[in-house]
Amino acid sequence: MLRVQNLSKTIPGGPKLLKNITFDAYEGDFIAVKGASGSGKSTLLKCLALQESWTSGKYIFNGKNVFEGGFRAKLQVKKEVAYLEEKPFLFPDKSALKNVIIGAVGQTPAWRRWTGMVRNDDYMGAMDMIEKRGLLDKAKMKARHLSGGEQQRIAVARALVHGAKVIVADEPVAGLDPHNADIVLSELKQLCKEQGIIVIAVLHQGDWAERFADRILGLNGGELVLDVYGRRLTEREKNMI
Repeated sequence: MLRVQNLSKTIPGGPKLLKNITFDAYEGDFIAVKGASGSGKSTLLKCLALQESWTSGKYIFNGKNVFEGGFRAKLQVKKEVAYLEEKPFLFPDKSALKNVIIGAVGQTPAWRRWTGMVRNDDYMGAMDMIEKRGLLDKAKMKARHLSGGEQQRIAVARALVHGAKVIVADEPVAGLDPHNADIVLSELKQLCKEQGIIVIAVLHQGDWAERFADRILGLNGGELVLDVYGRRLTEREKNMI
């Protein structure tokens, strides 16, 4: 469970990107974030993953106040909250399997990411997760040869192998054809239902949010203007974001 209270983010000497954002997320939630360009969607996700600093606000993660818990509390967030970019960063000349094993920034030590050193248990755990994503036949393929949808699913596998309990995904299906977008979002939905993973994803285009998310947060000018559960947005609500 995570709780965000009055999250604000201001660029020094510049604009206020987020203004007093408050919401809770619980195990198994699939939350979509919608809003026009510049509304603060990506900044919100980066703040949740502590890839961006907060100007003010309170962050409760697994019952602990992150900003009062010191280094260990922040380290836990960085390990358990995985940030997925629109185009996931993978080592292009390493295999899908090796990318899953060596992990991402914040979840694994830098030496492992650059040397690729692994243990037997790491290998088996990664293969198992890749198989669950339906990509066992692509495990030995170099990442640069994977399709966009396959790269995104390998990034999800990597996050889970290294202990992610929350996935924050910035436009995870942007640029994918409808079939592959359905696969990626269906897998994320399944993780919510079966493993209690929290997914918070920017899904502004099309009807992806209405089709897959349990809840929709709408941002406008850095403010949370919508928090809608279990239904499609009305035309009035769409116009608010």
